[in-house]
Amino acid sequence: MSTSTLAPPEGPAAVAGRARRRLVDRVAEARQSAIVAVLALLLLATELDNHRFLSVQGIKDLLLDGAILALVSVGQAAVVITRNVDLSVGSVLGISAFAAGDLLAGGANPVWAVAAAVLLGAGFGLLNGLLVSFGQVPALVVTLGMLYVVRGLDSIWVGSREITSRNLPGGFVDFGHGGFGPIPYLALIALIATAAVGYYLSRYRSGREIYAIGSNVQAASLAGIGLRKRITAAYLFAGALSGLAGALYVARFAYVSATTGSGYELTVISAVVVGGVAMTGGVGTVYGAALGALLLTSINSVLPALNISSVWVEAIDGFLLLVAIAADRVTALRVADALRKRSARHG
Repeated sequence: MSTSTLAPPEGPAAVAGRARRRLVDRVAEARQSAIVAVLALLLLATELDNHRFLSVQGIKDLLLDGAILALVSVGQAAVVITRNVDLSVGSVLGISAFAAGDLLAGGANPVWAVAAAVLLGAGFGLLNGLLVSFGQVPALVVTLGMLYVVRGLDSIWVGSREITSRNLPGGFVDFGHGGFGPIPYLALIALIATAAVGYYLSRYRSGREIYAIGSNVQAASLAGIGLRKRITAAYLFAGALSGLAGALYVARFAYVSATTGSGYELTVISAVVVGGVAMTGGVGTVYGAALGALLLTSINSVLPALNISSVWVEAIDGFLLLVAIAADRVTALRVADALRKRSARHG
């Protein structure tokens, strides 16, 4: 004789939570589609005005410019989803870039140089995560302090030295500019990293818990989610990807100095927010953050092609950031209103 066990019925909270997740996912997909549409229109309009803009080399340059920013933005997105922020990513990119460049200039194997940059970035990310999660220090304070600490260490270590293409292996520099037709290797690396982090966040339980923390930290704690472990993991992602971006920066530009990565964190945050990741946590995807990075770097390339002064770049980036924040606020209000109506209909 066989017996079957019926699953207990879900409570209202579980049903409401799943409904909210589906609604938020649809909103995130709509935001990503909007970014793709805006990017396509921007590039098409530029191509109509300048027929050489979308040549093979033009597309390659666009993807090269967006690859490094996309990598850092993906890591930052994982942190922001937990309702935190990492202001040290630019400094970590700079010191990791010099670490990789210094090793390469000394004759090290490029694979080891890249690995060292990733490990260095991961170390700083881990330290940020431990201070925020276990030390209970506000993320803004911790990462702002880390920004200055890393920048100071970078200045002491680098000093007035510069690493240029003359100090680097020719094969490594060629890799930074090479690719399959218009698709550069660096863009493929950024794509693989984005897909891997996105798959982890959406398919693995520990990844979904990162979203749960950002959505409601109290509820996540009551549900038994390891808050400290997940927040630390998010910062570890951000640090490691910043380190990888630093190594790729060397390959892309064949130049590193004490000022490399300075101010980069603000551009990264803009890309993340424009890409639909809400600063209030729990909303957005790393795919949107990568698209936001590509949109911002494309604007930097479009303006010169249209003979528009580059001084407008920061103003346009700031305008897009304000629009994205306003859109997030409107979306949050509409989602809350839709959930209230749904709850009223179903009791």
